[in-house]
Amino acid sequence: METINIQFTLFSAFYSPLIAVFSGGFLKEEGLDAQWSVAKAGTSALTSLEDGSAHVVQSALSQGLTALDKGEKSNIRHFAQVNEMDGFFLTGKEPDDNFSWSKLEGARVILFGGGQPLVMFKYACHQAEIDFDKINVINVGGAADMDAAFRDGQADYVQQQGPFPQQLEVDGVGRIVTLVGPKVGPCGFSSLAATTEWLSTDMAKAFTRAYKKARVYMNTESAAEIARSQQPHFPEIDNKVLSDCIATYQQLGNWSPHIEITQQAYEATLDIYQYAGGLKTRHAYEDVCSKPPVAA
Repeated sequence: METINIQFTLFSAFYSPLIAVFSGGFLKEEGLDAQWSVAKAGTSALTSLEDGSAHVVQSALSQGLTALDKGEKSNIRHFAQVNEMDGFFLTGKEPDDNFSWSKLEGARVILFGGGQPLVMFKYACHQAEIDFDKINVINVGGAADMDAAFRDGQADYVQQQGPFPQQLEVDGVGRIVTLVGPKVGPCGFSSLAATTEWLSTDMAKAFTRAYKKARVYMNTESAAEIARSQQPHFPEIDNKVLSDCIATYQQLGNWSPHIEITQQAYEATLDIYQYAGGLKTRHAYEDVCSKPPVAA
C-alpha cells in the first residue's frame, strides 16, 4: 500500500474532514496508507511541501495571498476547501444569553497574536460595529497557553477552536457566548494545498476521491459516530465534548459537501484581508487556487 504524508498546521476537530480521510478508512479504500503530522509551532505546513516531506497539507488561502503580496512565486496551489467559515468560539466566564459584541469593548480578551485568527476576529468586530482598539487584548502564546491562561482567570473572554470551548464548559470554567463565523460570513477559511506537480499524479486523484467521500460522510453521519472514530486522536478530550463540537460545526455549515474552493469564497477572503489584513493586491484566483484533481 502506498503511503501518503499529510501535515496539519493545527490539529483540532475543526479539521475533521481531513482527519476523516484516515479515521474513516477512506484512504485505505483507495489503496493509500496515511502518515500524518503537525507542523512545529511557528512553522508553516507549506514548508513540508517545499522540502517534499508532505504530499498534502492543511493550510489557508491567506498563506498564498500574503506570499504573493511579498512578491514570492510558488508552485503550491490550494485545491480543496476544509472549512468555508471561521470556526472560532468566544467563551466567557459565565452564561450570557444576552451577549452582544459591544461587551468586548473594555473587556480582557485572550486572542491569537496574529495570522488568520486575528484577521478574521478584527473583521468580525468591524461587522459588529465595535472598536477593536477598545478591547484589552491579551496574547499569551498558542492554543494550549490560551486555554491555561483563561482557566487561570487572566481574562473575561477567550478565542478558541473546538473542542477547547466545549471542554471548558464541561469543566465548569467557561460558557460559550458566541461564534465568530456567522459574524464574518462564508469565506475561504481553511484549505488543502499541494504542489502543482503532485496534483497531476494518480496519488492526488486517489486522495481526492477519498476526500470527497469524507466530505459526504461528515454531512450525513451522526456527530456521535464521527466522534467515536476520531476519539483516539483526541485522548484528552471527553467523547461527548468531541461529539458536541462536531455537531456544532455540522450545523454551522463549515463542511459543505462540495470540495472545490469557489470563486465566491475566494473573493470573500480577499475582502476580509483587504480590510483587516493589509492585503495590497486582489490576486487572481488561479495564482492561489486550482480545481481538485478529479471532478468535484
